[in-house]
Amino acid sequence: MSFQRTHYINLLTDRLSEERRFIQVIAGPRQVGKTTIVRQLLEQINVPNSYTTADGTDVSNTNWLEQQWQTARLQYQQKNEPLLLVIDEIQKINNWSDTVKKLWDEDTQNERDIRVILLGSSRLMLQAGLSESLAGRYELIQVVHWSYSEMNEAFGISPEEFVFFGSYPGAAPLMDDEQRWRDYVKNALVEAVISKDIIMLNRIHKPALLKNLFDLACHYSGQILSYNKILGQLQDAGNTTTLSHYQELLQSSGLITGLEKFYGKKVKQRGSSPKWQVYNNALMSTQLDFTFQQAVTDSVKWGRMVESAIGAHLVNMGYKQGYKVFYWRDRSDEVDFVITKNNKVIGIEVKTSNKNRPTKGMTEFKKRYSPDAIYMIGQEGLHWTDFITMDPVDLFM
Repeated sequence: MSFQRTHYINLLTDRLSEERRFIQVIAGPRQVGKTTIVRQLLEQINVPNSYTTADGTDVSNTNWLEQQWQTARLQYQQKNEPLLLVIDEIQKINNWSDTVKKLWDEDTQNERDIRVILLGSSRLMLQAGLSESLAGRYELIQVVHWSYSEMNEAFGISPEEFVFFGSYPGAAPLMDDEQRWRDYVKNALVEAVISKDIIMLNRIHKPALLKNLFDLACHYSGQILSYNKILGQLQDAGNTTTLSHYQELLQSSGLITGLEKFYGKKVKQRGSSPKWQVYNNALMSTQLDFTFQQAVTDSVKWGRMVESAIGAHLVNMGYKQGYKVFYWRDRSDEVDFVITKNNKVIGIEVKTSNKNRPTKGMTEFKKRYSPDAIYMIGQEGLHWTDFITMDPVDLFM
């Protein structure tokens, strides 16, 4: 049997063992194994089921969705026992949420025990439908990029390989041929997300600007760069509002995010420069013009890549564990990451050099905000290879 992301399978198994109560909505980026998780679930549970996908259907036609549901109802009537209906790539259907609401409510009213799992690749597109029509009727399960522990168990990769090659399971077998690996990530993964999940499903007036923003954000992952400075480096004319919107779309598709500045308990100030962060370090590596061997032997390059990998680990696990990730900077004082949960504040500084001394930024941050803890991640103390194997939520204990 192939590798299983048991956390998600166990979670779905537990929820499906309960009485019919909520639609289970599984969201997450492409190529993180959402469909595989559900298929493995279906192999393990003893429940009649019907799996279908909206990928390739006419997105303007909700009749297809109703037909799939009616087929599931017929199966339910024939067996007269609980049935699980799974619909993949649900966001591809226009006005899907209104149709799902109508059909789900009809089943509830008629006491049909048809359980439903919906899968989608765009969190933003899903969220619009969920908030408009399905409020109170669903639970959201956010599937994130693979962790180092998962990649190591499934493919035996080293911490250094994880930092450079990232965590797309489909690309892992190609690591020995770096050019082939780069081509696969760029063409089969990134281009599919931008073209199919973003440009095709949203009104994008400047697709070239969107792609250039993505390239630049990946190149500067782990660094603070204002929208105005980005505009100065791009050829296509635009404005900061457009860039902010495009960043939100790229974030919803699990590619890159812009971390906000930490302001303590103050009301968040607008206009802070984002700290760009990829969700998967493969996206950064494909934008940099050096090999794996060149990266691990250059302390400056490697330091950037390790910090980006730490950031990716933090933001992905933040979705699972419910903490928020920020950065902090005031003039020359800086703390790489700040995570918060339940009014607790943790500062994290990444230093891959041999000199793991407290920085002036850490001292100033501690003085201003009295955080619950500050951790130095590097070669000594909390080693970066240990950090990527742990769940950061444990730092709040």
